[in-house]
Amino acid sequence: MFLRLAHQHRQFVQDLVMNLQALAIVLERKGYPASCYTCGDQMNSASFMVSLGDNHLIRFLVSDYGITWTEMRDERELMKLEGAEAIHQLQELANLVKQSIQSSTGHKTLIKKC
Repeated sequence: MFLRLAHQHRQFVQDLVMNLQALAIVLERKGYPASCYTCGDQMNSASFMVSLGDNHLIRFLVSDYGITWTEMRDERELMKLEGAEAIHQLQELANLVKQSIQSSTGHKTLIKKC
């Protein structure tokens, strides 16, 4: 049972890393400075960052050790979430990007809602 759970967890982290890479690409195309760095070829960890302007930065870290969402403004930490809450917040960001693409109104829509 534990080996199966470990495999599922590794697969979950890999899926999350691939989605973070895709989100970084979409945000870059929308004009937001974004990056997603991974270590090694196994995609078992990633560091995702995006700047939403006005010194508003989001950092999302995923690894076998945990998942963290950190939101900062003017170099001060506004919010730090872990686990499922961090993933939920990441989904909110992805939803905003999706809405921005659908409405084609540009940067202002995304920044106002964050």
